[in-house]
Amino acid sequence: MGKSKKNRVNVVYSTNPHFDFEEPSDYEIFIPFNEQKLYISIDRKNRGGKSVTLIEQFRGSDEEAKELAKKLKQLCGVGGGYKNKEIYIQGNQRDKVSKFLQNLGASVKLKGG
Repeated sequence: MGKSKKNRVNVVYSTNPHFDFEEPSDYEIFIPFNEQKLYISIDRKNRGGKSVTLIEQFRGSDEEAKELAKKLKQLCGVGGGYKNKEIYIQGNQRDKVSKFLQNLGASVKLKGG
């Protein structure tokens, strides 16, 4: 039973000597791009007054997200990247980004005013 108590999920105590605790799942469910619902917003918080376009709720591997960020940066001609499960593009590029993602087949929802 050499497992740490921190890794136990949904069990307080068991009298079964052969009981094995569940390990927390670290994997995410990947959804095909044409079935994803992406949220696009403009963020200015903690960025020195500069605007950044955020693409949230992307479900895919980190490599896919970085590749999508690269395509969006090339489309808009600005910087950006992928960090903390969000793709960010410098500046207010919401219209360009939403049209591009819709052309790829994703469902896009604009957040904020």
